[in-house]
Amino acid sequence: MALSETENGSSGDVADSIVQTCVLGDFSESSETRALLSSLLEVHGDTGTVESATQRFLVIMNRYQEQPHLLDPHLEWMLNMILEVVRSETSPPSLVHLAFKFLYIICKVRGYKIFMQLLPHEVADVQPVLDLLSKQDPIDSETWETRYMLLLWLSMTCLIPFDLYRLDGHLESDSGKAREPTMDRILAIAKSYLLVSGSPRDAASVLVSKFMTRPDVILKCLGGFLDWSLTTISQTNDQSMRNIMVLDGALQSLATLYKHGKRDDLLQYAPAILQCLEQKHLPESSQAMLRKLGVKLIQRLGLTFLKPRLAIWRYQRGSRSLAANLSMSQSTAVATAATPEVETQDMEEDYDIPEEVETVIEQLLLGLKDKETIVRWSAAKGIGRVTGRLPKELADEVVGSVLDCFSFQETDNAWHGGCLALAELGRRGLLLPSRLTDVVPLIVKSLTYDEKRGACSVGSNVRDAACYVCWSFARAYEPKELEPFVTQIASSLVITAVFDRNVNCRRAASAAFQENVGRQGTFPHGIDILTAADYYAVGNLNNCYLNISVYIASFPEYTKAMIDHLITMKINHWDGVIRELSTKALHNLTPQAPDYMATTERHLLMRHLLPTAVGFDLHGRHGAILACAEITHALYKLGLQTNSRCDHFFLLFTVCCLIEKLSLSKMPFKNDPVISGWQWLIDDTIKSGVKDVSALSTLCEEYYQAELGKADSQMQDVLVSQYIEGLKSHQMLTRCGSALALGCLPGFMIQSKLKQVGLEDVYIFYQKEGTFTESRRDAVRAIAQVCGKVVVCAHGSPDSALCSENVSEVYAALLHSMNDYTTDSRGDVGAWVREAAMTSLMEVTLLVASSAPEILPVKCMMRCLAQQAAEKIDRYRAHAGNVFLRLLHSTEPAVPHIPQQEELLSIFPVETTTSLNWNAPSQAFQYITQLLGLPQYQYHTLLGLTVSVGGITESTVGQLLFSVSSFIERNRISDFFLSLFFIRVSIPFLKMLNQMLANSCFEIFTTQENHQFCLDLLDLCKEFRKAKDISKLRACISVFCGLIQFPGEVRKKVLSQLLMLLCHTFPVIRKTTASQMYEMLLTYDDVIDPEVLDDVMTLLSDANCDLATVRPQRNQLCDWLGVPRPQAVTKVTRYNPSHPYACHLSHRYHSGLSRVRLATCTWNNTDR
Repeated sequence: MALSETENGSSGDVADSIVQTCVLGDFSESSETRALLSSLLEVHGDTGTVESATQRFLVIMNRYQEQPHLLDPHLEWMLNMILEVVRSETSPPSLVHLAFKFLYIICKVRGYKIFMQLLPHEVADVQPVLDLLSKQDPIDSETWETRYMLLLWLSMTCLIPFDLYRLDGHLESDSGKAREPTMDRILAIAKSYLLVSGSPRDAASVLVSKFMTRPDVILKCLGGFLDWSLTTISQTNDQSMRNIMVLDGALQSLATLYKHGKRDDLLQYAPAILQCLEQKHLPESSQAMLRKLGVKLIQRLGLTFLKPRLAIWRYQRGSRSLAANLSMSQSTAVATAATPEVETQDMEEDYDIPEEVETVIEQLLLGLKDKETIVRWSAAKGIGRVTGRLPKELADEVVGSVLDCFSFQETDNAWHGGCLALAELGRRGLLLPSRLTDVVPLIVKSLTYDEKRGACSVGSNVRDAACYVCWSFARAYEPKELEPFVTQIASSLVITAVFDRNVNCRRAASAAFQENVGRQGTFPHGIDILTAADYYAVGNLNNCYLNISVYIASFPEYTKAMIDHLITMKINHWDGVIRELSTKALHNLTPQAPDYMATTERHLLMRHLLPTAVGFDLHGRHGAILACAEITHALYKLGLQTNSRCDHFFLLFTVCCLIEKLSLSKMPFKNDPVISGWQWLIDDTIKSGVKDVSALSTLCEEYYQAELGKADSQMQDVLVSQYIEGLKSHQMLTRCGSALALGCLPGFMIQSKLKQVGLEDVYIFYQKEGTFTESRRDAVRAIAQVCGKVVVCAHGSPDSALCSENVSEVYAALLHSMNDYTTDSRGDVGAWVREAAMTSLMEVTLLVASSAPEILPVKCMMRCLAQQAAEKIDRYRAHAGNVFLRLLHSTEPAVPHIPQQEELLSIFPVETTTSLNWNAPSQAFQYITQLLGLPQYQYHTLLGLTVSVGGITESTVGQLLFSVSSFIERNRISDFFLSLFFIRVSIPFLKMLNQMLANSCFEIFTTQENHQFCLDLLDLCKEFRKAKDISKLRACISVFCGLIQFPGEVRKKVLSQLLMLLCHTFPVIRKTTASQMYEMLLTYDDVIDPEVLDDVMTLLSDANCDLATVRPQRNQLCDWLGVPRPQAVTKVTRYNPSHPYACHLSHRYHSGLSRVRLATCTWNNTDR
């Protein structure tokens, strides 16, 4: 079987990446870690170095999250180095906290249960740890790691085998006051930290489990601690965060205590604790964590009530060897299993089950239906643990109660909890084979459980848990026990692995199937199916539906089950993508079982699909009609014919798909009135904005040809005129549909209509900017589609061929669309048009180059593509770059007339077509900036970079600005900057200029006073100061502050401009100016006389935003800075030709526009 590598290409990459991340063999950063730990003493005083060292240590440790055992040989020396710092009397508190922070990082990665065993726990460690812990502030959020690790350390010191009273010695201190006993101090610390928030509370519960289980503590403190815990639980509620923390600590401590304590010591207190929990009604709490802790504590109480024993009636599987299961044909490999029926009741020890156990089981069964997964999972484990200590009859009653969760009156939460409980029971051998006849059908239903809720559905967690049940069954039972259910389980797992919408469920089903194949060895064609549907292959949904399903359906054991599942469960799915994929899968599966699809007795179309197609469920109608179309077409290709029709406005697209398939099946309806109805449906679909209008092309090909290759003239005139008129509609959807329809028409329908179609298509571009963006995008695509369906001839007729007379109109429209920068609430929607234009340009260029290259105009096209290749949005930059390289390196056909082609080939060698990642700015801009050295591409490249420089990463900006500044050093660009101002990219220009000034790109000009380039920059920025746009003014202020680095008159003029902005009419501009001037003077301390520096800084920091009071302050700053005070001038409100500067302003404006016209690429004959 050969699967499509295209569909599943990404899965291989994922597999490779996962393999690469799991090849760690040892702790390779040992020496670096040792150096980091040794440097704690030197770095702890500097915040910056502390953060750097901590971050580096985190990076090292996090690498071993998946393989923490690799740290085991190194844990001891790391722990000793850190504890040496902690134990040193000269270590300041900040160093101690830093050491414990590093200790916590190691503990987090390795796990506290393993790591805490390495902590020293000798008698000499008890008092120092207690003293250090007593000095901590329980509510200090900066040092919680210290308290967490000290509590774990104290937990280990509680394991010393001596009575704690021996550590007290004389209880009188030097001052004569009695000291508190060690036991009381530890208990007080444990209680206090059980009431705080955060991780120290978890460590305090561990301390309780170690401390309260000591024999000497049990005698003196256990009863009092339990009374305190019950009082705390009874007197608090979950209505405030403080009370929630208190309840959490009390419940967690009791749960850990009953987990680690001895049954004989705790049994007498268990009834009182259970009664307290019943009165508290924790299952009704709104806090999931409290409900989970309640379930954990209740299951521990249940285990305390029951004697610790292993149920002798449980099912015990013999050999668990994979090799033995895979070679079952050999008699020596057959393993024997203990048959539960052989066990007699006499072998069980008779003893009374306490009444409280019934309450425990009831609470755990209730927990299986909780709305939170963590509670259900804890309850399921509790059910498994408690059932393992019950007699056989009572355990069977528990199993029956769990099966009640699988009622269709129960929610998905109950189904999920039931699956988890069954998996735990089966894994522990507590689900006897006699119960499998009741359990397996429920698990099969759970594997396809999908409950619709509003516009979506729930049930993915149920299906995932059902896969876990199947996985546990594979490990729990002998093959002969599951043999009667192999077909059901195997088919259901295959269906889930291939057709489930959720990728996690598909992968869980694949893993469960693999476990059964290995452990059971009875699944039909198991190895073959696993090869095709492994963990990575099922990650691609399209690959599952369209390729893997076809291969699996080739095995007859699975074919009918897969088809039935698609028909009954998937074609009416709430997700339209699933419905469409299901119908395509039915098309592919039809050849596997044509008789099952089409025989009279079991005709799927008549029995199920057609009734669904006219039902009330719109999702079902959509899927059923699509399925009818796909199955009909598949049966036609097998030599059978089936006809089904259905029409409804809501399902226009679905009906169009059916029309397309019926047309492909060459139904004999030519000149039949039904074709008019089909055409009406397609036209109505076009007006509704449906993107896929391929049914129109298929219909024309089959029914609108007078003879082969010649259109029915009447239908040709009607359709072309109708769709051209739709381009002028005031409805956007009608415009989009009409453009797509024109592009979809077959070539014989456009014959002799090209001039009419082309001119009207261009019409759409000259509408009001900002409207009908989608229609412009679809029209751009349609232009390329129309051109691709006619011949290309240099001297052909413009009405039937792409020739020298009309090719200029096509390129003018496409190049015009590449300047579409329309924005709305959705963002840069003009990018849709630009992307479509680039694709269309490539298609049309390659088309013309193959037949009539002499009429190709490519100069301006390549320059515009270079500009788009400097786009800041990764997707559109990558598209432009790929189109650029495709045209540059095209050989069949070769694209002529490319400006400076040899230089381009040296910059972009042929290897870059595959190696260059345009989506990565750091790679793309290395090549794009080289275009600045080509005169033909300088303007457009620099324009694109100017617009994009604000949207790329800081690391890339540095390299980009270096390239731009190198170009500036070789070229005078003030005219270019002026042209940027006039073509409305002023804000991006100012941002780029600010970054260039900040990165010292103009440092070469700082050594000369009054350099002309600096004066030109300043004059240009003065134009922006007159703007009313706040964003533009803020950018202008930043540039002025950057220009202060140029000495001479430039600096004085810059200060003058900034001081005028201090009195701007907008308060936010005045505030921004004062703030940035303050930072500027801190950076460039040579700007001002040191004697007045403090006064200037004080005045700027205390600047009043009130315009009436700020003017005197501004004038004072002028005097200190040596700048003339600004004088008020009369504002000119109307243009006066007789004004002495009117001629100069008009000349400057028009000369700027002329430079724009010369620089920008307008279409003219010289570019051919």
